[in-house]
Amino acid sequence: MSIEVNPLERRYRQNFRSNIGGHLIGAILFLCAGVTVVTTVGIVAILLIEGLSFFTEVSAFEFFTGTKWTPLFTSKGFGVLPLVSGTLLIGIGAALVALPLGTLTAIYLSEYASSRVRSILKPSVEVLSGIPTVVYGYFALTFITPFIKDYIWPDAGPYMAMSAIIVVGIMIVPIIASISDDALRAVPKELREAAYGVGANRLEVTTRVVFPGALSGIVASYILAISRAIGETMAVTVAAGARPNLTANPFEAVQTMTAYIVSVSLGDTPHGTIEFKTIFAVGLTLFFMTLVMNLISARITRRFREVYD
Repeated sequence: MSIEVNPLERRYRQNFRSNIGGHLIGAILFLCAGVTVVTTVGIVAILLIEGLSFFTEVSAFEFFTGTKWTPLFTSKGFGVLPLVSGTLLIGIGAALVALPLGTLTAIYLSEYASSRVRSILKPSVEVLSGIPTVVYGYFALTFITPFIKDYIWPDAGPYMAMSAIIVVGIMIVPIIASISDDALRAVPKELREAAYGVGANRLEVTTRVVFPGALSGIVASYILAISRAIGETMAVTVAAGARPNLTANPFEAVQTMTAYIVSVSLGDTPHGTIEFKTIFAVGLTLFFMTLVMNLISARITRRFREVYD
């Protein structure tokens, strides 16, 4: 006795068998996406577990308000402000170097450069992002620091924040220039032609039409570049030194949060001690700093996003 199959069900089975490759690819892509989610959740969980374990032994008030960071010394101090100030000094200083330079480079590539110049200049700028960061660090130590000591600030020591600021600023220029250039070129050509049609010159079109239209992408490049600067490790470690110093003077040695994490995790600090747990407390603080920056970035990009039909 044969069972009659519904035509819709028969068609569904045929489509499923003919598209089994598509279903397989979809499952593989889902697993890849799941790996990234699980990895992120695992990182956050480890930071929270180990970081909260640290705060059971050291008060959060002392950690976030103290000005003495000496967890590896006999006279211990767990005030993270020197590391936070060093991180912000490098990040903000690098942003002051890179944001105008990267933005002007992107505007030139998008609006002023000929096709030949663009085909040469843009790959040359992007090559900077492929140079190992430790090379940037030794370039700062052997070239930028001696130049500053000889011609700008003779009293500076062999390590200084200014040297790291300059080299990290140069390092993040390709991020701003490349993403901002893509955002500027994504603005519809019709808007430029309409502005030219009412008598605007090239500068007015660039500053009043194209730049505002690409602002969401440009702001996103700024936040990404600043996050990259804050998270930089090797160049800062080599150029700025390893001295936790609560200062706003860029000609003094400082230590960033990432540099401290590297110095402790690669050292002889016993696992499970309060000194070892400091790297998770510092990492948790850095995580929330970058999280706040990304939330601000998302809010800004939503606020200034332009929708073009």
